[in-house]
Amino acid sequence: MPEKNLSRRRFIKIGMLATTATFFPSPLIAAIERLVKPVRNLSFFNTHTAETLDVCYFSNGKYSLAALAKINAILRDHRTGELKAIETGLLDVLHAISSTLATEEPFHIISGYRSPASNSKLRRNSKNVAAGSLHMQGKAIDIRIPGCRTAYLRDVAKRLKAGGVGYYQKSDFVHVDTGRVRYW
Repeated sequence: MPEKNLSRRRFIKIGMLATTATFFPSPLIAAIERLVKPVRNLSFFNTHTAETLDVCYFSNGKYSLAALAKINAILRDHRTGELKAIETGLLDVLHAISSTLATEEPFHIISGYRSPASNSKLRRNSKNVAAGSLHMQGKAIDIRIPGCRTAYLRDVAKRLKAGGVGYYQKSDFVHVDTGRVRYW
């Protein structure tokens, strides 16, 4: 008799977990998965300055302020040198992308933080630059990864449903942000 109850309990637990999982969107599940990883590393190559960075930005349940400062520096506006704190959620999205791709290749940075002046200048020259770009808030990045087709990189980012994903085939990069989920 006890084994029958145990089986019934196990069945009920599994059913409850399955039911609960259907109510949570995949971004929440992905966020939870990212949070349980004890160590998060990122690797960058800035295509404008040729700087590189390989850093552990999260360990022991917290973000490393020293690592975040280094990330802010490599993602600075290369036109003006201005720095802005990069949202940790964006870094977690990048980590999820690199984990999904199972790659150790660095993210090639096309554009990280953009000052309002740089954004205005770019906007004058291109219809693809938003007036209220999330780049100016440290919530967006334009990237590519060596050896990874940008169309595939776009698909991986879209599956995360963690924010906006833009695909720029001609320029060979993908825009990722932590704004509302949308694609272009």
